[in-house]
Amino acid sequence: MPENLTSNSRQGEPDTALLENCLERLGEGEKDALSTLYDLTSAAVYGFALSILKRPADAEDVLQETYLNLYRGAKSYQSRGKPMAFILTVAKNLARMKLREAAKLSPLDPEELERQLGSVGSTTSDERLLLRALIEKLGEEERQIVLLHAVAGLKHREIAALMDLALPTVLSKYRRAIKKCNQLMGG
Repeated sequence: MPENLTSNSRQGEPDTALLENCLERLGEGEKDALSTLYDLTSAAVYGFALSILKRPADAEDVLQETYLNLYRGAKSYQSRGKPMAFILTVAKNLARMKLREAAKLSPLDPEELERQLGSVGSTTSDERLLLRALIEKLGEEERQIVLLHAVAGLKHREIAALMDLALPTVLSKYRRAIKKCNQLMGG
């Protein structure tokens, strides 16, 4: 990257004034400003999106959507002295939306369920079969909440954010699902 495109304060971090200028010019309709903004920030945006989404294709989608949103919304951008934080916030929100969509749209297939259940501690094959039978009796949302909490280890608050549900809803559905499982086991 040319020296004049970065600040001297941190190695490789774009100059705040330059980013502010790009966003201002973009707001005025200068398309070249988008190219410069992309060149200066795309590696950071992609890396950030990848850290959230864990899939390169999804991170690339978020990368593209981030710059489309910046282009569309540049007129309303108000400088607060942290343009990189603003850009990464746009990317974070898009990544979270992508995660929520994935959680809602992709029911766990039986092979993935078996793989997830197999990763739970030291369960025997009989215990995995019982767990699978119990989990398959739950509704889709209940199943996702139980698996995200019990298998993936997410906190209820994280599940609520991921699935775009209120925390009390997640807690209620989790308790209801556990109660159903206990009843199915004869408890």
